[in-house]
Amino acid sequence: MASPKAILTELMILLVLTMTLCSCATYRSGLNGREITLVLNNPHARQVTFFSSLDNFYGQKLQNQKGLWKITVATTTAFRYFYIIDDNIYLPPCPLQEQDDFGEKNCVFEPPR
Repeated sequence: MASPKAILTELMILLVLTMTLCSCATYRSGLNGREITLVLNNPHARQVTFFSSLDNFYGQKLQNQKGLWKITVATTTAFRYFYIIDDNIYLPPCPLQEQDDFGEKNCVFEPPR
């Protein structure tokens, strides 16, 4: 059985690796009429999937465009969303968040009035 110190060391290494993988991302959005384009800048990501309430969180794999991962969605209704980057949940900085049914958080987009 591993010692408590060894277990703590392993947990710290996992925490640092997780933060390193997910914290490289920067995020921006652009509103254009009835659409919003969400842009995730993470040149080190191998795979990015966008999940939203617009399609019951089905998940849309995004294409890497020189480290930029973009998706454009309609802004006619409010929706919740998050990303999975290389098997890690990523919640971008967003002004509105809510707790989901699984103990995690989602960003919330409210359309302009």
